[in-house]
Amino acid sequence: MKAMVFPGQGAQFPGMGRDLFDAHGFARDRFAQAAEVLGFDIADVMFNGSDEDLKQTKVTQPAIFLHSVIMAEGMGEAFSPNFVAGHSLGEFSALVASGGLGFAEGLKLVSERALAMQDACEAMPSTMAAIIGMEDADVEAVCAKTEGIVVAANYNCPGQLVISGEVQAIESACEQLKEAGARRALILPVGGAFHSPLMEPARERLALALESAELNSPRCPIVQNVTATAETDPEVIRQNLIAQLTAPVRWTQTMQWLLAEGVNDVVEVGPGKVLQGLFKKVDRGLATASAAVV
Repeated sequence: MKAMVFPGQGAQFPGMGRDLFDAHGFARDRFAQAAEVLGFDIADVMFNGSDEDLKQTKVTQPAIFLHSVIMAEGMGEAFSPNFVAGHSLGEFSALVASGGLGFAEGLKLVSERALAMQDACEAMPSTMAAIIGMEDADVEAVCAKTEGIVVAANYNCPGQLVISGEVQAIESACEQLKEAGARRALILPVGGAFHSPLMEPARERLALALESAELNSPRCPIVQNVTATAETDPEVIRQNLIAQLTAPVRWTQTMQWLLAEGVNDVVEVGPGKVLQGLFKKVDRGLATASAAVV
Protein backbone atom coordinates (compact mmCIF):
# COMPACT_ATOMS: atom_id res chain seq x y z
CA MET A 1 0.00 0.00 0.00
CA LYS A 2 1.37 3.36 -1.03
CA ALA A 3 0.70 6.87 0.28
CA MET A 4 1.88 10.03 -1.46
CA VAL A 5 2.28 13.00 0.85
CA PHE A 6 2.70 16.71 0.16
CA PRO A 7 4.70 19.18 2.29
CA GLY A 8 3.51 22.47 3.76
CA GLN A 9 4.99 25.84 4.56
CA GLY A 10 8.65 25.66 5.58
CA ALA A 11 9.73 23.31 2.78
CA GLN A 12 10.71 26.15 0.45
CA PHE A 13 14.31 26.93 -0.57
CA PRO A 14 15.95 29.41 -2.99
CA GLY A 15 16.18 28.01 -6.50
CA MET A 16 13.30 25.58 -5.96
CA GLY A 17 11.75 24.30 -9.18
CA ARG A 18 14.53 25.50 -11.48
CA ASP A 19 15.50 21.96 -12.42
CA LEU A 20 11.90 21.15 -13.35
CA PHE A 21 11.55 24.35 -15.39
CA ASP A 22 14.76 23.71 -17.32
CA ALA A 23 14.06 20.05 -18.08
CA HIS A 24 10.34 19.84 -18.82
CA GLY A 25 8.06 21.73 -21.18
CA PHE A 26 4.95 20.91 -19.15
CA ALA A 27 6.61 22.52 -16.11
CA ARG A 28 7.29 25.72 -18.06
CA ASP A 29 3.62 25.75 -19.08
CA ARG A 30 2.55 25.47 -15.44
CA PHE A 31 4.88 28.30 -14.38
CA ALA A 32 3.43 30.51 -17.13
CA GLN A 33 -0.10 29.63 -16.07
CA ALA A 34 0.78 30.39 -12.44
CA ALA A 35 2.14 33.83 -13.34
CA GLU A 36 -1.13 34.60 -15.10
CA VAL A 37 -3.27 33.44 -12.15
CA LEU A 38 -1.14 35.14 -9.47
CA GLY A 39 -0.38 38.36 -11.32
CA PHE A 40 3.38 38.17 -10.71
CA ASP A 41 6.33 36.16 -12.02
CA ILE A 42 6.55 33.49 -9.33
CA ALA A 43 9.30 31.66 -11.26
CA ASP A 44 11.59 34.67 -10.84
CA VAL A 45 11.04 34.72 -7.06
CA MET A 46 11.49 30.95 -6.74
CA PHE A 47 14.64 30.80 -8.87
CA ASN A 48 16.32 34.09 -7.94
CA GLY A 49 14.74 35.24 -4.68
CA SER A 50 16.39 35.14 -1.26
CA ASP A 51 15.28 33.16 1.78
CA GLU A 52 13.45 36.27 2.96
CA ASP A 53 11.66 36.69 -0.38
CA LEU A 54 10.44 33.11 -0.22
CA LYS A 55 9.31 33.41 3.40
CA GLN A 56 6.55 35.85 2.44
CA THR A 57 3.35 33.84 2.96
CA LYS A 58 1.86 35.15 -0.31
CA VAL A 59 4.89 33.64 -2.12
CA THR A 60 5.65 30.58 0.02
CA GLN A 61 2.32 28.85 -0.26
CA PRO A 62 1.84 29.17 -4.05
CA ALA A 63 5.51 28.25 -4.60
CA ILE A 64 5.32 25.00 -2.63
CA PHE A 65 1.94 24.16 -4.18
CA LEU A 66 3.30 24.78 -7.70
CA HIS A 67 6.46 22.73 -7.11
CA SER A 68 4.48 19.83 -5.62
CA VAL A 69 1.80 19.67 -8.33
CA ILE A 70 4.40 19.84 -11.13
CA MET A 71 6.29 16.96 -9.51
CA ALA A 72 3.10 14.90 -9.22
CA GLU A 73 2.28 15.52 -12.88
CA GLY A 74 5.86 14.70 -13.87
CA MET A 75 5.64 11.27 -12.23
CA GLY A 76 3.26 10.16 -14.97
CA GLU A 77 1.83 6.67 -14.42
CA ALA A 78 4.04 6.25 -11.36
CA PHE A 79 1.63 8.56 -9.54
CA SER A 80 -0.72 5.79 -8.40
CA PRO A 81 -1.19 6.04 -4.63
CA ASN A 82 -3.76 4.25 -2.51
CA PHE A 83 -4.00 7.40 -0.39
CA VAL A 84 -2.83 11.01 -0.54
CA ALA A 85 -2.34 13.46 2.31
CA GLY A 86 -0.80 16.89 2.75
CA HIS A 87 0.52 18.86 5.71
CA SER A 88 -1.59 22.04 6.03
CA LEU A 89 -1.06 23.82 2.68
CA GLY A 90 -0.03 20.44 1.24
CA GLU A 91 -3.63 19.27 1.48
CA PHE A 92 -4.44 21.53 -1.49
CA SER A 93 -1.51 20.09 -3.48
CA ALA A 94 -2.69 16.56 -2.66
CA LEU A 95 -6.24 17.35 -3.76
CA VAL A 96 -5.14 18.79 -7.12
CA ALA A 97 -2.67 15.95 -7.75
CA SER A 98 -5.40 13.37 -7.10
CA GLY A 99 -7.92 15.04 -9.40
CA GLY A 100 -10.23 16.52 -6.78
CA LEU A 101 -9.56 20.10 -7.82
CA GLY A 102 -8.33 21.79 -11.00
CA PHE A 103 -4.85 23.33 -11.13
CA ALA A 104 -5.86 26.95 -11.79
CA GLU A 105 -8.67 26.87 -9.22
CA GLY A 106 -6.39 25.20 -6.69
CA LEU A 107 -3.74 27.89 -7.18
CA LYS A 108 -6.33 30.67 -6.81
CA LEU A 109 -7.51 29.13 -3.54
CA VAL A 110 -3.96 28.73 -2.24
CA SER A 111 -3.20 32.37 -3.10
CA GLU A 112 -6.38 33.59 -1.40
CA ARG A 113 -5.62 31.40 1.63
CA ALA A 114 -2.10 32.84 1.87
CA LEU A 115 -3.27 36.45 1.60
CA ALA A 116 -6.06 35.88 4.12
CA MET A 117 -3.64 34.29 6.60
CA GLN A 118 -1.19 37.15 6.14
CA ASP A 119 -3.91 39.72 6.84
CA ALA A 120 -5.03 37.81 9.94
CA CYS A 121 -1.42 37.74 11.18
CA GLU A 122 -1.09 41.49 10.79
CA ALA A 123 -4.36 42.14 12.61
CA MET A 124 -3.23 40.51 15.87
CA PRO A 125 0.32 40.03 17.25
CA SER A 126 0.67 36.27 17.55
CA THR A 127 3.16 33.46 17.14
CA MET A 128 3.86 29.72 17.41
CA ALA A 129 6.28 27.57 19.41
CA ALA A 130 7.65 24.05 18.97
CA ILE A 131 7.43 21.82 22.04
CA ILE A 132 9.84 18.88 21.97
CA GLY A 133 10.02 15.84 24.22
CA MET A 134 6.61 15.93 25.90
CA GLU A 135 3.41 13.92 25.64
CA ASP A 136 0.66 15.60 23.61
CA ALA A 137 -1.83 15.37 26.47
CA ASP A 138 0.57 17.14 28.85
CA VAL A 139 1.09 19.99 26.37
CA GLU A 140 -2.66 20.29 25.86
CA ALA A 141 -3.20 20.47 29.62
CA VAL A 142 -0.75 23.36 30.01
CA CYS A 143 -2.35 25.22 27.10
CA ALA A 144 -5.79 24.77 28.64
CA LYS A 145 -4.78 26.39 31.93
CA THR A 146 -2.75 29.26 30.41
CA GLU A 147 -4.38 32.67 30.36
CA GLY A 148 -5.07 33.97 26.86
CA ILE A 149 -5.35 32.15 23.54
CA VAL A 150 -2.88 29.26 23.14
CA VAL A 151 -3.76 25.94 21.52
CA ALA A 152 -2.16 22.84 20.03
CA ALA A 153 -1.74 23.59 16.31
CA ASN A 154 0.51 21.00 14.63
CA TYR A 155 0.75 17.41 15.89
CA ASN A 156 3.87 16.71 13.81
CA CYS A 157 5.04 13.41 15.30
CA PRO A 158 5.15 11.79 18.74
CA GLY A 159 7.05 14.13 21.05
CA GLN A 160 6.86 17.10 18.68
CA LEU A 161 3.88 19.44 18.93
CA VAL A 162 3.59 23.06 17.80
CA ILE A 163 1.43 25.44 19.82
CA SER A 164 -0.13 28.62 18.47
CA GLY A 165 -1.69 31.76 19.91
CA GLU A 166 -1.22 35.22 21.39
CA VAL A 167 2.42 36.21 21.98
CA GLN A 168 2.10 36.62 25.75
CA ALA A 169 0.15 33.37 26.12
CA ILE A 170 2.74 31.47 24.07
CA GLU A 171 5.60 32.88 26.16
CA SER A 172 3.79 31.93 29.37
CA ALA A 173 2.98 28.43 28.12
CA CYS A 174 6.61 27.87 27.05
CA GLU A 175 7.87 28.73 30.53
CA GLN A 176 5.35 26.38 32.13
CA LEU A 177 6.18 23.59 29.67
CA LYS A 178 9.90 23.87 30.38
CA GLU A 179 9.18 23.64 34.11
CA ALA A 180 6.94 20.62 33.44
CA GLY A 181 9.76 18.75 31.69
CA ALA A 182 9.70 19.66 27.99
CA ARG A 183 13.11 19.11 26.42
CA ARG A 184 12.68 22.26 24.36
CA ALA A 185 10.05 24.99 24.05
CA LEU A 186 11.20 27.14 21.15
CA ILE A 187 9.30 30.16 19.86
CA LEU A 188 9.31 29.99 16.04
CA PRO A 189 10.16 32.82 13.61
CA VAL A 190 6.67 32.97 12.11
CA GLY A 191 4.40 35.92 11.54
CA GLY A 192 1.26 34.63 13.20
CA ALA A 193 -0.78 31.99 14.96
CA PHE A 194 -1.67 29.52 12.21
CA HIS A 195 -4.24 26.81 12.98
CA SER A 196 -5.65 28.69 15.98
CA PRO A 197 -8.81 30.71 16.72
CA LEU A 198 -6.85 33.83 15.70
CA MET A 199 -7.17 32.65 12.09
CA GLU A 200 -10.97 33.04 12.18
CA PRO A 201 -10.96 36.05 9.78
CA ALA A 202 -8.90 34.02 7.32
CA ARG A 203 -11.21 31.01 7.72
CA GLU A 204 -14.23 33.16 6.87
CA ARG A 205 -12.48 34.58 3.81
CA LEU A 206 -11.36 31.16 2.58
CA ALA A 207 -14.86 29.79 3.15
CA LEU A 208 -16.27 32.35 0.69
CA ALA A 209 -13.70 31.33 -1.94
CA LEU A 210 -14.17 27.61 -1.36
CA GLU A 211 -17.98 27.73 -1.45
CA SER A 212 -17.88 28.57 -5.16
CA ALA A 213 -15.00 26.23 -6.05
CA GLU A 214 -15.70 23.13 -8.11
CA LEU A 215 -14.55 20.10 -6.13
CA ASN A 216 -14.76 16.54 -7.42
CA SER A 217 -14.17 13.15 -5.82
CA PRO A 218 -10.41 12.51 -5.92
CA ARG A 219 -9.12 9.39 -7.68
CA CYS A 220 -8.07 8.00 -4.31
CA PRO A 221 -9.03 8.95 -0.75
CA ILE A 222 -7.40 12.00 0.81
CA VAL A 223 -6.54 11.80 4.51
CA GLN A 224 -7.42 15.24 5.83
CA ASN A 225 -5.72 17.24 8.57
CA VAL A 226 -8.88 18.02 10.52
CA THR A 227 -10.15 14.44 10.83
CA ALA A 228 -7.00 12.31 10.23
CA THR A 229 -9.22 9.93 8.28
CA ALA A 230 -9.74 9.31 4.56
CA GLU A 231 -12.39 11.30 2.71
CA THR A 232 -13.74 11.13 -0.85
CA ASP A 233 -16.96 13.17 -0.63
CA PRO A 234 -16.34 16.61 -2.22
CA GLU A 235 -18.60 18.43 0.24
CA VAL A 236 -16.93 16.86 3.27
CA ILE A 237 -13.52 17.69 1.78
CA ARG A 238 -14.63 21.30 1.22
CA GLN A 239 -15.79 21.79 4.82
CA ASN A 240 -12.61 20.21 6.19
CA LEU A 241 -10.44 22.53 4.07
CA ILE A 242 -12.31 25.50 5.54
CA ALA A 243 -12.11 24.19 9.12
CA GLN A 244 -8.38 23.49 8.73
CA LEU A 245 -7.38 27.15 9.19
CA THR A 246 -8.56 27.29 12.81
CA ALA A 247 -8.20 23.57 13.65
CA PRO A 248 -5.00 21.65 14.43
CA VAL A 249 -3.04 19.74 11.80
CA ARG A 250 -3.32 16.16 13.03
CA TRP A 251 -0.28 14.85 11.20
CA THR A 252 0.78 12.38 13.91
CA GLN A 253 -2.72 10.90 13.79
CA THR A 254 -2.66 10.94 9.95
CA MET A 255 0.56 8.92 9.86
CA GLN A 256 -0.77 6.48 12.44
CA TRP A 257 -4.00 6.06 10.47
CA LEU A 258 -2.13 5.36 7.22
CA LEU A 259 0.14 2.79 8.87
CA ALA A 260 -2.85 1.09 10.50
CA GLU A 261 -4.44 0.82 7.03
CA GLY A 262 -1.40 -1.11 5.83
CA VAL A 263 0.61 1.60 4.10
CA ASN A 264 4.24 0.43 3.87
CA ASP A 265 5.55 2.80 1.19
CA VAL A 266 5.52 6.60 1.48
CA VAL A 267 6.56 8.99 -1.31
CA GLU A 268 7.00 12.71 -0.58
CA VAL A 269 5.90 14.85 -3.53
CA GLY A 270 7.35 18.36 -3.41
CA PRO A 271 10.36 20.21 -2.02
CA GLY A 272 12.35 18.76 0.88
CA LYS A 273 12.20 15.61 2.97
CA VAL A 274 10.50 16.84 6.14
CA LEU A 275 7.52 14.48 5.94
CA GLN A 276 9.73 11.45 5.31
CA GLY A 277 11.60 12.29 8.50
CA LEU A 278 8.36 12.52 10.46
CA PHE A 279 7.19 9.12 9.19
CA LYS A 280 10.54 7.59 10.19
CA LYS A 281 9.94 8.81 13.76
CA VAL A 282 6.75 6.73 13.81
CA ASP A 283 8.14 3.65 12.00
CA ARG A 284 11.90 3.55 11.41
CA GLY A 285 11.60 0.60 9.05
CA LEU A 286 9.07 2.23 6.72
CA ALA A 287 10.08 2.61 3.06
CA THR A 288 10.19 6.34 2.20
CA ALA A 289 11.38 8.21 -0.89
CA SER A 290 11.18 11.53 -2.72
CA ALA A 291 9.12 11.67 -5.93
CA ALA A 292 11.04 11.25 -9.18
CA VAL A 293 9.95 13.05 -12.33
CA VAL A 294 10.16 10.84 -15.45
